[in-house]
Amino acid sequence: MKILIHLNTTVFIAMKYLYTIGLLILSNTFMTFAWYGHLKFKELKWFEHLPLILIILISWGIALFEYIFQVPANRIGFKENGGPFSLMELKVIQEVITLTIFVIFSLLVFKNETFKWNHAVGFVFLILAVYFIFKK
Repeated sequence: MKILIHLNTTVFIAMKYLYTIGLLILSNTFMTFAWYGHLKFKELKWFEHLPLILIILISWGIALFEYIFQVPANRIGFKENGGPFSLMELKVIQEVITLTIFVIFSLLVFKNETFKWNHAVGFVFLILAVYFIFKK
């Protein structure tokens, strides 16, 4: 019986890891589109002459979905709410996810962007940051 309870607890915590990271990925995907997607709007005929205020409102509409996923991710993942991550760990995970999604987005959507060696070095430092933040 103790083994079954321990297994259920382990699965429950593992699901919180997965839900938190999955929701952060979704959140940051919407955030990246909201923050940078509008830079490609001018290539679409029906967006090219929109005033800035409408572009802002469209970006806010997209960013709403960022918050719809970000808030539950932080609530599920935060240690004081029964989640597996400290506040610092949540923030570092979020930053790594943000930059990873941004690089993928910029390379796929903005064809003139390139991934250079100094970007790779920066990512190595981010991975080191994750290591040090999670080090007990």
